[in-house]
Amino acid sequence: MKRRSFIKKTTAAGIAASLPVGLIGYSDNVREKARIALIGAGLRGCSHLRNLLLRTDIEITAICDINQSRIDIAQEMIVKAGYKKADVYTGSDLAYLDLLTRKDVDGVIIATPWLWHTRMAVDTMKAGKYAGVEVSAATTLEECWDLVNTYEETGVPVMILENVCYRRDIMAVLNMVRQGMFGEILHGRCGYQHDLRQVLFNDGKTNHGPGVEFGKKALYEARWRAEFSLKRNADVYPTHGLGPVATMMNINRGNRFISLSSFATKARGLHEYIVNHPAGGQSHPNAKIEWKLGDIITTTIATSNKETIIVTHDCNSPRPYSLGFRIQGTKGLAEFDMHTRRIYIEGVSPQGHVWEEMDSCLEKYDHPLWKKYSDLATGSGHGGMDFFVIHAFIEIVKRKEQAPLDVYDAAAWSAVTPLSEMSIAGGGELQLFPDFTRGRWINRRPVFALIDDY
Repeated sequence: MKRRSFIKKTTAAGIAASLPVGLIGYSDNVREKARIALIGAGLRGCSHLRNLLLRTDIEITAICDINQSRIDIAQEMIVKAGYKKADVYTGSDLAYLDLLTRKDVDGVIIATPWLWHTRMAVDTMKAGKYAGVEVSAATTLEECWDLVNTYEETGVPVMILENVCYRRDIMAVLNMVRQGMFGEILHGRCGYQHDLRQVLFNDGKTNHGPGVEFGKKALYEARWRAEFSLKRNADVYPTHGLGPVATMMNINRGNRFISLSSFATKARGLHEYIVNHPAGGQSHPNAKIEWKLGDIITTTIATSNKETIIVTHDCNSPRPYSLGFRIQGTKGLAEFDMHTRRIYIEGVSPQGHVWEEMDSCLEKYDHPLWKKYSDLATGSGHGGMDFFVIHAFIEIVKRKEQAPLDVYDAAAWSAVTPLSEMSIAGGGELQLFPDFTRGRWINRRPVFALIDDY
């Protein structure tokens, strides 16, 4: 059988359904190299570039950024890796459109500020190039539909580059879920709980340097990311936590999000940070700002299969990093993150109603992809998961396959931002999720981490 789009192979879909923890292997011809362009050469873009340059099956043909210093850094990385310099597109916010006219580009990695993600992904698909878009993929419901409609009009895949889905412990738990270890899944918890105050502000002179400036007076992410805390009261960054839970619950593949309700606390964290910072104080102009984003956003999601998910956003207050994962079913549950890994399975755990450490379970259920690629993943960033998300994108480009984290995932996960905003404004009013698959979720089958290479 000649290679075709994975999602259209009924035989492959049957294999995925019958072997929920297996891997699907193909032996068809694969394009030798993927010709990749990079839109956005900032910190995240260059992190992706570093992982790309460790491969022998890529060419970096073009890069685009409005900042010449970032282009210089990227070009130096490319040359040091033994590749020839990429062609450069700069000079305006729309310079990337000229990049997209090139014939020697198969896939584009988009690592720009959030408000550019959708428009750049849409233009990339319209140009016939695979789009790998950083998170979140969209910030409004209109943008979510723009992604879906463009994909369905062009047939060109877009992949949301949600690296946390590939974290080693998360993939091991996914393996446990697929093997029925927790029984029938009932509930999940997750979130993005990460003190980002030193990312939202800096001194305007050095990246992440101590300071209380944002917007035009600041550098890098602080130039744009703090604006979301200033102007929106919503879960503005939901996908790091929600993506992994969505794969465990087969969202958009036999299940879907139905509704959500969100609440926000008062906004105090950023004000306290500014007035107590040595570079700030009560008299600093930014101390007078009224921030819109509540310090803690709590969202409850209901699914068509009658599970619930609690998602927490907490980035503007002092706290250790945590994504706070819990997956719970009829047989037991696991709570796991950087700071805790514990599990309880009724009739299996040594003591009734007593947690046990889950390190041995994580080792036993280590996902086959991690067993296969752990050496290559070492040192790739974020505990190795950055290797996997880029590897998956390169493989689908080379094979001309559909994305394992596709446009419907990008839309559904990103939709939490505008829906939570509307819910909070309405005092927790219930918001219905659009069905971005237009009913196809009923028959779509799970594919994430079921391919022998990605």
